[in-house]
Amino acid sequence: MRAALKVLLTGSDGQLGQALRASKPEGVTLIACGRAELDLAAADACAAAVRQHRPDWVLNAGAYTAVDKAEAEPELAGAVNAGAPGAFATALAGSGGRLLQVSTDFVFNGEQGHPYRPEQHLDPIGVYGRSKAEGEQRARAALPADRCCVLRTSWVYGPVGKNFCLTMLRLHGLRAAAGEALAVVADQVGCPTATHSLAAACWAALSHRSSGILHWSDAGAASWYDFAVAIGELGVARGLLPQAAEVRPITTDDYPTPARRPSYSLLDCSATRPALGLEPRHWRSALDEVIKAVGSQG
Repeated sequence: MRAALKVLLTGSDGQLGQALRASKPEGVTLIACGRAELDLAAADACAAAVRQHRPDWVLNAGAYTAVDKAEAEPELAGAVNAGAPGAFATALAGSGGRLLQVSTDFVFNGEQGHPYRPEQHLDPIGVYGRSKAEGEQRARAALPADRCCVLRTSWVYGPVGKNFCLTMLRLHGLRAAAGEALAVVADQVGCPTATHSLAAACWAALSHRSSGILHWSDAGAASWYDFAVAIGELGVARGLLPQAAEVRPITTDDYPTPARRPSYSLLDCSATRPALGLEPRHWRSALDEVIKAVGSQG
């Protein structure tokens, strides 16, 4: 960081929040708020936190991320994913602070066959995506354009929390031991993004006083099937698994869920990477680092 900053971080006990805390740059005074410290479903509490701490930035990494559960809890998803960003932005408009709002590839419908650019029209297909899209819109409406940054990302995972990588490591172990296969969806394409990569992008955005809409993910493309196969291979290579399970590709129709998901959600990050001064890293390389970190935890 070029100058001392006071940053109010939400979701500090989540997987991204923990990566942000672990990689905090020198010169940053971090006000870390987890669920116990700040209820993101309470707009008044969000506004009060800004008035109390008067941060230079709110880094809103907290979110309602239970995609399927959101279909049955639209009001709660909306309060956290749309109400909180709107409340932060409105309060920051009065205090002079800035907002970094972490958003998602699920704001797009997944119907095109090439990466989504930041300026493209939003068309979410589920409650989760709609709530995140509304959060973006509320934040940008309440703050001057040069004081609001939306950072969209995709398929986030890390060495802690609940995520696809950790679930697959566990299932590889169980299914391989039982001589059973794993069935994983192969017709949804995106890019896995490691929390350490995403955290670096967030801190770079603050350092560069970024604004507007940015897209960030690791490099490359994968289906959930590809991701699951790689997790098994690298789990074995890093000594976390004695053997990987066979992974069988299935279709989305074979694995129905309450929420629809985009079939294609790659993000065009070509403008973001030079703007933040960060080199792209292939998702498989980032995955290897995450699995190594999982192993180091014992």
